[in-house]
Amino acid sequence: MSTKDKVPVTILTGFLGSGKTTLLNRILSEEHGKRIAVIENEYGEVGIDQGLVINADEEVFEMSNGCICCTVRGDLIRVLGNLMKRRDKFDYVLVETTGLADPGPVAQTFFMDEEISSEFTLDGIVTLVDAAHIDQQLGRSDESSEQVAFADVLVLNKTDLVSDDALVTLESRLRDMNRMTRIIRAENAKVPIETVLNLSAFDLDQILKRRPTFLEPEYPFEWTGVYDLNTGKYELMLEEGPDPEMSLVALVNQGESDEELKDGAESSVRLYAEKANTLEPGNTIPYGDHVNLKLEDKGNKSFILNIEKPTKIGLFTQHTAEEFNMKVIKSDENKEIPFKTERFWQAEHEHDDEVGSIAIERFGDVDPEKLNTWMGRLLSEKGVDIFRTKGFISYAGNPRRIVFQGVHMLFTAQPDKEWGNEPRRNQLVFIGRNLNEKEMQEGFDKCLI
Repeated sequence: MSTKDKVPVTILTGFLGSGKTTLLNRILSEEHGKRIAVIENEYGEVGIDQGLVINADEEVFEMSNGCICCTVRGDLIRVLGNLMKRRDKFDYVLVETTGLADPGPVAQTFFMDEEISSEFTLDGIVTLVDAAHIDQQLGRSDESSEQVAFADVLVLNKTDLVSDDALVTLESRLRDMNRMTRIIRAENAKVPIETVLNLSAFDLDQILKRRPTFLEPEYPFEWTGVYDLNTGKYELMLEEGPDPEMSLVALVNQGESDEELKDGAESSVRLYAEKANTLEPGNTIPYGDHVNLKLEDKGNKSFILNIEKPTKIGLFTQHTAEEFNMKVIKSDENKEIPFKTERFWQAEHEHDDEVGSIAIERFGDVDPEKLNTWMGRLLSEKGVDIFRTKGFISYAGNPRRIVFQGVHMLFTAQPDKEWGNEPRRNQLVFIGRNLNEKEMQEGFDKCLI
């Protein structure tokens, strides 16, 4: 298929609170003649962003499994595959990533997966930059630097919040980080649509010059062991490790060559995107499924592998075998079977372990004055560490739900659509560093009527 026949894809990225959803809504409400399918990725347990996207004819597909960089690459492949089944419904795709995502691995998907690259072409990466907060974000987050470095277009948003001199200095800093990008100034994410769509701007050669490892994949598992097993019953035995559980995928007929291991890894990426089935000790491990081994039992941490005919089994594990002293034992002989081949998969990027999300969901109404007092105190004390706040609130006596969004200490709350027959409830998400979930939930509960 020629490039002109492929579906163009724009990746919309930017750090938390930079205005991605605002720009997305502008694109969806413009008269541009395109039928756009939107794929959203959220960070955290509660999906908020789909509710913040305006009601439009375009379809919105939400992926809320966490980091789109590695764990959800298979999920992205799956959603794009499902999209192709309704190819006649759209002619453009927008992928809006979580503000904590490095866009590099997302872009990888459109070059490394044959099925995807045959149907889709990466049109460009558009990064929104919060002019008021980017300085402190660049100093504290690798992801925000990556988002700037990969951008074909940088939308310098919220320019009304900073001085002209500061903007000039900021633009100079951004150009030092990415000399190939185009910078567009904006207030409230208001930019001409032609500056962010149909760019034909993504240049793989340029990306490879800036990051030679760009096409090296990142995986949601750290280790693979290939075992040559005869017919019979085996036990996978683990000891205490750094985690009370271990995700894995077991594949039959797994080859040992580099090419065969990569094929197995790509198959496992897709399987890891599926929800894991939890296995208690003593259960049998199924082949070709994503499973989560529960290791909380102080005694037995043994799981069964049944082999009906001689084969090579590949175990693609979340953690390395060494961390859990993992062994495969032939049950009737009580004999350890060593792996024939092992492979370590080292992810290039890691999130800051101190950064996380807290979700609060409560039915009922809140007292607006109590909420304002609580939020004011929370943001004054923790505002520097709270990157992003967003959600819906049910104010007592107000027929409309209240949409709130915030970045650090800045905060807005605006009336939205009427609740109608929907149950009145509150959904909040806080993303930041070193947040105390119990304390924040108790603080919000005191605002409820």
